[in-house]
Amino acid sequence: MTYLDHAATTPMHPDAIAAMNAQFALVGNANSLHGPGRAARRVVEESREAVAAALGARPSHVVFTGGGTEADNLAVKGLYWARRAEDPRRVRILAARIEHHAVLDALFWLEQHEGATLDWLPVRPDGSVTAASLEAALAAEPQTAALVTLMWANNEVGTVLPIRELAEVAHRRGVPIHSDAIQAAGHLPVDFAESGLDALSVTGHKLGGPLGVGALLLGRETKLTALQHGGGQERDVRSGTLDTPGIAGFAAAVTAARAEQPEEYLRLCALRDKLIEGVLRTVPDAVLSGPPLSEPGAKPDSESADRLPGIAHFCFPGCEGDSLLLLLDARGISCSTGSACSAGIAQPSHVLLAMGSTEELARGSLRFSLGRTSTEDDVDALLEALPAVVSRARAAGLS
Repeated sequence: MTYLDHAATTPMHPDAIAAMNAQFALVGNANSLHGPGRAARRVVEESREAVAAALGARPSHVVFTGGGTEADNLAVKGLYWARRAEDPRRVRILAARIEHHAVLDALFWLEQHEGATLDWLPVRPDGSVTAASLEAALAAEPQTAALVTLMWANNEVGTVLPIRELAEVAHRRGVPIHSDAIQAAGHLPVDFAESGLDALSVTGHKLGGPLGVGALLLGRETKLTALQHGGGQERDVRSGTLDTPGIAGFAAAVTAARAEQPEEYLRLCALRDKLIEGVLRTVPDAVLSGPPLSEPGAKPDSESADRLPGIAHFCFPGCEGDSLLLLLDARGISCSTGSACSAGIAQPSHVLLAMGSTEELARGSLRFSLGRTSTEDDVDALLEALPAVVSRARAAGLS
């Protein structure tokens, strides 16, 4: 199998597997006061310290969740409710239409059920959002702004946003800002303190950890209303019994990803660029999404990256993305489309539409994403199979 869908989920890191295996045979609720409970609590708190150290945060900032979707919902809804409770005029949420559905659908729910007003920032053709556009939007009615939420890096096309600049703009207007950093963490030097963010979402399975475990990094002074109530765990903003084995695996994965990030960034950039150049050579009318390629010979720099190292997204004119995906899958190559499927009907990617793509072109999109286990052989296998697959998909579309 040639696996090119690491942005969906990536294989677990050996360190994460070992950390979880060490806990599976043990018993103890981290909230219990007896010996096994205290031992579980020790694992949780040491994991909290490890996650904080890897992501430039304090341990008290780390709120463990059941994954990225929960972290995004907790941040967006919790910040909105807390801000509106302080001042009923604060109902405006500033965001962009390139967000993951974990954020988008939470925003739509707040609009439909909680009186939120959604203020959509313009998206440039490369998938980026500028600090100037946020400044202009906030300047209009800063007193009505509840929060800003903008992703660190886009999960479909890989565009990296200028998060530090965006946070500076939000704070000048006294508005809290959240970022979904689920795709960025582990691939870029994500630093919560340096970013200036008030809240940041991460999850385990995107960076070599287990499924179903994530975290919301939340500033100590940031007010947030809880979504669920119970035992008061995690600063009383996320009640629920903690998954000690999962948290241990998550912490091990984050630690390993941060240690390996500088070298792995350079390796994946080279592999990604080989993939992009090969696709454009073998399928000349393929359209690369996101920022343009760097100049030949330019040294990759993760501190100023405008594209994630492991994502290459294309549109193939005259093709349906689902047809391309299934044809590649039949050849043992796994990737993803840029479209979401609702009720069995393929819809063009909301990200591409926000970037100005036509619906027809957006329907023919594929995302190839690389990770720790990706090799040149994987890229070569794709480049060998892709021209024939594209030709067959186009022929099927004409019949």
